[in-house]
Amino acid sequence: MGEAKAGEPVTVPSSIATERLLLRRWTSADLAPFAAMNADPVVMEHFPSTMTREESDQFVSEHIAKHFDEYGYGLWAIERRDRREFVGFAGLMWQRFDASFTPALEVGWRLSRPNWGQGFATEAATEALRIGFTDLSMDEIVSMTSPRNTRSIAVMQRLGMSRNPSDDFDHPRVPVGNPLRRHVLYRIAANDWRHHVNVRADG
Repeated sequence: MGEAKAGEPVTVPSSIATERLLLRRWTSADLAPFAAMNADPVVMEHFPSTMTREESDQFVSEHIAKHFDEYGYGLWAIERRDRREFVGFAGLMWQRFDASFTPALEVGWRLSRPNWGQGFATEAATEALRIGFTDLSMDEIVSMTSPRNTRSIAVMQRLGMSRNPSDDFDHPRVPVGNPLRRHVLYRIAANDWRHHVNVRADG
């Protein structure tokens, strides 16, 4: 699946600027707004539950921070450059749960509700894909969600990712019987990403 599959740390800049956003490492100041975001039932509609402050902080320390420590990249905190405020996360994370397509590098995002509908998720995820295919030399990157999550699916499609219905799966980390257990899988290969980038540049 690419050079980064071996799990060797890769040197990636600690902060990456896009036109409107700064993707950076997390700070303690991000924890409170992140917890507020994770307590919002609308933001968390397509997850099994909202998070308490303790659960939210633990997600950062046990998952996000450890991934950065192990690989040198991960889910960056997103800061709006015009307001210098935290608005969510986007980036790359290895998924190793039991599925036909794992281990796989996933591009993911989550933004606070006031920052929806402005193209921030697409902008941040576009940069994450660039890092994945250039800095990490990946052959393929995936993304996944509940089929009900039409907003995220639209972002995946704008990124040039595609879905084969035969790849749909039951997420083993979502309880049996939960309507969110069924997931759709979107993929993009390195060659398809390059073509997508070139088409956008020509457009």
